Formats: sequence, C-alpha cells, structure tokens
Amino acid sequence: MASEMNASVAMLRHTLATVAYRGGKAVRGASEAYPNFKLTPMTRTPIEILAHIGDLFDWALSLAQGRNEWHNSSPLSWEEEIARFFRTLAAFDGYLVSGLPLGAGVEKLFQGPVADSLTHIGQLTMLRRVAGTPMRSENYFKADIVTGRVGSDQTAPRMEFD
Repeated sequence: MASEMNASVAMLRHTLATVAYRGGKAVRGASEAYPNFKLTPMTRTPIEILAHIGDLFDWALSLAQGRNEWHNSSPLSWEEEIARFFRTLAAFDGYLVSGLPLGAGVEKLFQGPVADSLTHIGQLTMLRRVAGTPMRSENYFKADIVTGRVGSDQTAPRMEFD
C-alpha cells in the first residue's frame, strides 16, 4: 500500500512539473495587452484565469493538509500572478514531498484542482492565439520536464513548430 501511495504521489508530482512547464510557456512572452484581453463579456481575462489557477493550488494544499479552504482572490499584477502561480505550485509540491500525511486522496487531488489547472492552462494558450500573441506549438513528449521542477526555471523547449 505504501509503495502504491509513493508511486501515486510521484505521478502527481510529475503532473505538477508538467503544469509548471506548460503554464510557464503559456504566460511567457505574452504581449502587454494580453493579461486583460476579454474575448466576450462573459469570459475571464487571462489575468483572472491565472489568479484562479493560484487559488486552485492554494486549495490543493489545504486539501492535502486536511482542510477544505477555498478563496477567490482578486488578481494581482501580471508579474505577481506569474510569481504566485509558481509559488503555489512549489508549496503544494513541497507538501507532497514532505512525507506528511495527506488529508485527501491523491486521485481526488488530481481530479479536482490539478486537472482543473490543466484546463485553464489550455484556455490561456488558446486566448494567446485569439489575442494575436500565439506561442509556438511543441512536442511535449520530448520536453525536459523533471519531477520537482515547479518554478519558473524551466528548460528551453526541445522541439517547437508552427
């Protein structure tokens, strides 16, 4: 059972490294107007989406610690939200690697906040193209994604294409 939990936690941690890599790519090099781009009156702006992702990882950490605390944060500046994105990922990853008991199952942590973050990173990527500042596509299978690397210090893409 412990080895199964360790394998599950390892996979969740690799997923967080993937979120950091893909999320970092989605926000890096965006135009100055991009954070406040509004596709329709009913959609979130990229900066609102990024703030929501930070809220998701704050929530994930609270769940892992045995609490269920949700907060809707008002967006900070774009640069501060990018820093918060990586900070909340690192805090959650740090708890997972600490060996402290999890207050929620690994599968539940994945299916809730972590999977939701991947959806929102996809939205950020799509909005970049719609806003006129697309990022290059990439073969993510070849990307240098390393478990535990959840900060802004991501490696350069290995195989991008248009």
